[in-house]
Amino acid sequence: MMTSQKINVALVGLSFGLEFLPIYLNHPNVSEVAICDQNEETLEKIGNAFSIKDRFSELDQLLTSDKYDAVHLVTPITYHAEQSIAVLKANKHCACTIPMGLTIKELEDVIEAKEQSKKVYMMMETAVYTREFLFVKELYQQGDFGSIQFLRGAHYQDMDGWPSYWKGLPPLLHPTHAIAPPLALLGKKAVNVRSLGSGIMRDELKQQYNNPYPIETAIYQLEDSDAALELTRSMFHTARAYTESFNIYGEKATFEWQQIEEEKPILFRMGELKAERGRPISYERITIPDRQTLLPKEIQRFTQSGVYDQDNQHLSFIQGGGHGGSHPHLVHEFVSSIIEGRESSINAETAANWTAAGICAHQSAMNRGVPIEIPTF
Repeated sequence: MMTSQKINVALVGLSFGLEFLPIYLNHPNVSEVAICDQNEETLEKIGNAFSIKDRFSELDQLLTSDKYDAVHLVTPITYHAEQSIAVLKANKHCACTIPMGLTIKELEDVIEAKEQSKKVYMMMETAVYTREFLFVKELYQQGDFGSIQFLRGAHYQDMDGWPSYWKGLPPLLHPTHAIAPPLALLGKKAVNVRSLGSGIMRDELKQQYNNPYPIETAIYQLEDSDAALELTRSMFHTARAYTESFNIYGEKATFEWQQIEEEKPILFRMGELKAERGRPISYERITIPDRQTLLPKEIQRFTQSGVYDQDNQHLSFIQGGGHGGSHPHLVHEFVSSIIEGRESSINAETAANWTAAGICAHQSAMNRGVPIEIPTF
């Protein structure tokens, strides 16, 4: 993107959202940045630390201002649809962290607001901008995998002790870290799902969402594809270290995520058939390259570091390696799509399919695996 055009952006939510603030401040196509948070102490502390002039304690206050072209929502999941709709109806471009919403109706309402506003909507799914995904995408486009035979996504994370809105959440209502990479790689939508819940949830966690399952696993049929996709998500009562992973099983090569995050992923390659039974399979542990060169030089460093020092790192860096270097890629795509007058790479229809795939999977799990058709948006 070679242009001198600039936009003004407001960032809403300064907990995890703080990771994005210096990226916007340094992006060559962003002029001014405002911040919004209900915690007045946080607002003052961050505003002073980054010399932010415009500070809002309520989203409604921000939306009455004509100064800001775009809003990036980094707020609790229960507010995503409502706030996205408010941003779009205020005639502003909208980026929102995952998921898009928690019901099919919420997804439909966001899409309607987006269509009426004619503004950019982008769901800020980190998993499709990690260095691992960008590496695998390049191999796939080069034909290294051959025909894709099967795909798998998984997201394991213990959510005990997190804010109250997470308490007992059905695992597949928060699916996109796991389902987005396989679907984005193939450029396909999930159209049908069969899912089962698994495990025993303690009573206090069942109440808020009427969800009995700490783990849910699903099998998806994809549009115009011979490959199936398996998805597993755990949130409680499961002794498994954190991981957001995807595996791609191809005719000629396979990519498998590492079992332990500190290890390296494995690339398998199929050899030529010889006299013995079966083809030889070679494998190697691979070092994933960073993709800083895809970004403007002003924000390249943010694939490797965030705004926190080594003694006070945000959870996304402690557990997920900074979400695989994805944050500046997400910001750059959102800003670029606005300036270039085009749909974002994770537009409303794509975001709705990725999110609805999880909503429908939970419906299937609650009905003992009955197949559920995923709506078309």
